[in-house]
Amino acid sequence: MTAEYKVHGSVAVITLNNPPVNGLGYETRKGITDGLERANADAAVKAIVITGAGKAFSGGADIREFGTPKALQEPNLLSVILAVERSDKPVVAAVHSVCMGGGLELALGCHYRIAAPGCNVALPEVKLGLIPGAGGTQRLPRVLGVEPALNMIVSGEPVKSEMLAQLPGQKLFDKLAASPETLAAEALAFATEVGARHADGSPLPLVRNLPCKHPQGAAYFQFARNMVKGMAKGLPAPLKCIDAVEAATTRKFDDGMRFEREIFINLMWTPESRALRHLFQSERAASKIGDVPADTPLRPIRSVAVIGAGTMGGGISMNFLNAGIPVKILEMKQEALDRGIATIRKNYEAQVKKGKLKQEKYEQRMALLSPTLDYADLRDADLVIEAVFEDIGVKEAVFRKLDETMKPGAILASNTSTLDLNKIASFTQRPQDVVGLHFFSPANVMKLLEIVRGEKTAKDVLATVMAMSKTIRKTAVVAGVCDGFIGNRMIEQYVRQAGFLLDEGCTPAQVDKAIEKFGFAMGPFRMGDLAGNDIGWAIRKRRAVEHPDMKYSKTADLLCERGRFGQKTGAGWYDYVPGKRDAIPNAEVVKMIEDYRASIGITPRKISDEEIVQRLVFALVNEGARLLEEGIAQRASDIDVVYIFGYGFPVSRGGPMFYADETGLFNVVQAMKRFARNPHDDAAFWQPAPLLARLAAEGKTFN
Repeated sequence: MTAEYKVHGSVAVITLNNPPVNGLGYETRKGITDGLERANADAAVKAIVITGAGKAFSGGADIREFGTPKALQEPNLLSVILAVERSDKPVVAAVHSVCMGGGLELALGCHYRIAAPGCNVALPEVKLGLIPGAGGTQRLPRVLGVEPALNMIVSGEPVKSEMLAQLPGQKLFDKLAASPETLAAEALAFATEVGARHADGSPLPLVRNLPCKHPQGAAYFQFARNMVKGMAKGLPAPLKCIDAVEAATTRKFDDGMRFEREIFINLMWTPESRALRHLFQSERAASKIGDVPADTPLRPIRSVAVIGAGTMGGGISMNFLNAGIPVKILEMKQEALDRGIATIRKNYEAQVKKGKLKQEKYEQRMALLSPTLDYADLRDADLVIEAVFEDIGVKEAVFRKLDETMKPGAILASNTSTLDLNKIASFTQRPQDVVGLHFFSPANVMKLLEIVRGEKTAKDVLATVMAMSKTIRKTAVVAGVCDGFIGNRMIEQYVRQAGFLLDEGCTPAQVDKAIEKFGFAMGPFRMGDLAGNDIGWAIRKRRAVEHPDMKYSKTADLLCERGRFGQKTGAGWYDYVPGKRDAIPNAEVVKMIEDYRASIGITPRKISDEEIVQRLVFALVNEGARLLEEGIAQRASDIDVVYIFGYGFPVSRGGPMFYADETGLFNVVQAMKRFARNPHDDAAFWQPAPLLARLAAEGKTFN
């Protein structure tokens, strides 16, 4: 049973026990209602406590039941809460650690609530494109006040129990326990007290009976809508949260509940919610490596060394410093070392200035950083990450040095974004200890980490770096070895298509606007300017030797020949004013494109936004399908995670492979066939990958 029943004196205790977070699955819901029935039938029981075993009260719905009949099977959560409300004996929620989503809604249905300090309290449904669906929007404003409740519901962010307990007039918690350790004893004492208080049959307090008003009424909610609209990024749920909370202030409780439920069910079917739920599950799936058992022993990571104090090396170091792990950072010259340390300081000081980091924390982190010019100082590190120039000769020199310096069992990692990891591993006598850790720039901000698995990388190394990624708060995805791994191999095809679109009649601004309207954080040309156009130029020069048959637009090379490398030179596809990132279209660049177009005999045509989006996104999809076929990516959802967290793909679309599923793979293949007929495009590329063609023919999907 996933809910245990025990009697302590005159108090029955129902303990949710459904690890890891006591999700409210069918068995748990049934356990609660059965426990309530037993307690109410037992004359010796005067009060009931509902609490959670382990490290949570309840994290809400059981995600393992999403999309299955069990998710809706009676007793559903609404029925459970109704049974709690209708209990003849007082029910006390004893919340600790995690009280989120349906878990908080269950607690709000109880007659009394006692909380341990440090408990994370939240209604995070908005992050899945939903609103709370079991009374959260109706009950929370009644116990906290409209504004604090609305802020919690719209943001979905957790708030500590002790913070909520301090809100003036709050009725969410009747008591705050002295500590998490004393909660159980204090809850029993409190339940005994309220049991005696209601022994005479006096009415039990219900949250539904509390008043709910805002002094400014409709004006406040209109203000809230205006605020949220700009932040919602095309997602419907945040605005629907406001509608539901407003209903709590204008309708009778039961009418408000029906209104909430209606919104919840409608949102369930929106493409945005489907995309967010897909992403939620994809993030969790990404942490599992097919042939690496969950109980694989891990190597300890007590200290880290970073080679290179440039932009990447500094950013990588900050991740570990933030997690309290000591870092030794190495450079070849004192000047470069000083510059790198100064940049790390500057980044932290900016956070202190904004109030995001306490001075004390900043000093603690800097104290963990040791700069050095000598490889010998790195000898005892458990993990060393190379972040030097993207050149195989430079990497070879570093890894040969690391091989002779580092202690046995140390993990040797490369931050390469495109180079052959197997080749890098071959420069050592310990290829089993070599792994790719491809951080995305800026490394201290971007959530994505590509873990590159070499053909000889040991399973315990993979398991260790996967666990480490969670310690440094990264979303990690495992990739096999190929040029560019998952993200950069796919983005090359996306950028190639952007170049062909220029050749055929577009301007950089038109392409960027179309894909940004679709939801991308920035278009391919703004992205190139941010990353540095010289990086792509170097890759194309390498491609010209390795794959002389690969077709490109020459416009990007012409741009680089003019020294327009992007934001760092103040000029790329666009012009930039110092201190600002605004992309200003440049007439000379447009003229350069037009002249090149004329020189290759292309008459420009009008290209629709729809064609721009499809060519860019379906290029990602086709290359993604090839990666799956080759086993470079483990699953389609991993590719979606890479693109959401590493490349600014719109969250509301769920990633390129999910978007293709939603569009219909038959339709994707038909579009590709059209693009293959375009004489100015690359017809060979648009042959659907065999996996894509097969799934489309069978009416199946990637996910």
